[in-house]
Amino acid sequence: MTGATPQSLRTTAIGAAGSRPCTLVVCRGCCCGNPRKHPGTDHDWQLERLRAGADASGGRFAVRTTDCLGPCDQANVIVVQPSAAGRRAGGRATWIGFAMDDDCTDEVLRWASAGGPGVAAPPVTLELQFIRPPRGARARSRR
Repeated sequence: MTGATPQSLRTTAIGAAGSRPCTLVVCRGCCCGNPRKHPGTDHDWQLERLRAGADASGGRFAVRTTDCLGPCDQANVIVVQPSAAGRRAGGRATWIGFAMDDDCTDEVLRWASAGGPGVAAPPVTLELQFIRPPRGARARSRR
């Protein structure tokens, strides 16, 4: 490429991708969100809290649900996807396992409200619940 400079080679986000908010992808597959497998957790209440937090955030973050993400032995699983700004700052999707209690839900809400991966540091106690995504993981989200 003749005349190309580092600035002209830089990638820029266009359209909706350029303003994409931090997104919480909440697993609701075979084990996550299943009251028969995890009877001590109010899964519906957790999802309601996450959605209410997103509604109250003024667009800072969004919530989606998906079918099984894979690590069923670490249910409930939530993937915190970075916003466009977070991704530009180096943030990557962060997988959280064993996300079943109110404290974890509160920490996820605080982190997402603050900007999520690449924008804000996660709460230290939430880092203890970070898990590795299964190999080749792909989430098909639904609203």
